[in-house]
Amino acid sequence: MTTTTLLIADDDRLVLATLAEGLRRAGYAVLEAADGDEAIRLACDHTPDLAILDMRMPGRDGLAVARWLCAHTDCPFLFLSAYGDSEVVDKAVQAGALGYLVKPLDVQQILPSVEAALSRGRELRALLEEEAQLSAALRLGREISMAVGILMAREGLDEQAAFERLRAQARAQRRRLSLLASELVRTAGNPSEPALRG
Repeated sequence: MTTTTLLIADDDRLVLATLAEGLRRAGYAVLEAADGDEAIRLACDHTPDLAILDMRMPGRDGLAVARWLCAHTDCPFLFLSAYGDSEVVDKAVQAGALGYLVKPLDVQQILPSVEAALSRGRELRALLEEEAQLSAALRLGREISMAVGILMAREGLDEQAAFERLRAQARAQRRRLSLLASELVRTAGNPSEPALRG
């Protein structure tokens, strides 16, 4: 079984050490960062399953790290702060945080929040993968439809005949239908290119 890796960023060394040790005892692998830049370096070098970010750190704060994580990774994050005012919580929600923890922290009490964020993060990753697969399928379907349309227009075929011609050519060339369709669409603007080779 793979160990779940948490990235913790907090400029308060005592909070960082206490939280890291408690989470290690709970069975997690923990990466520790004393500032936002170090958190980003660790996120680049490792693939944390969840980041727990202090909202207020000198230099690059937790919000800046969260924006970087959103732009460059699929790592979900929780924020922690000594401040529980609504403005800070609103900023956390707008940044996409899966939760907000208020210091001082008791590791045993935050474990359910950590587990819930990890679970939600897995769900979000699965949704992103599914969306990417659907987008690829739609793009390929669109290209095949466009290639069929090009053949219909160029060669006076009906839709079924154009599709069969495309499919037969793909088989003859031992190529995937989607690749042949992409090539036909890409070269459609060049009248010197044959509709299909061979």
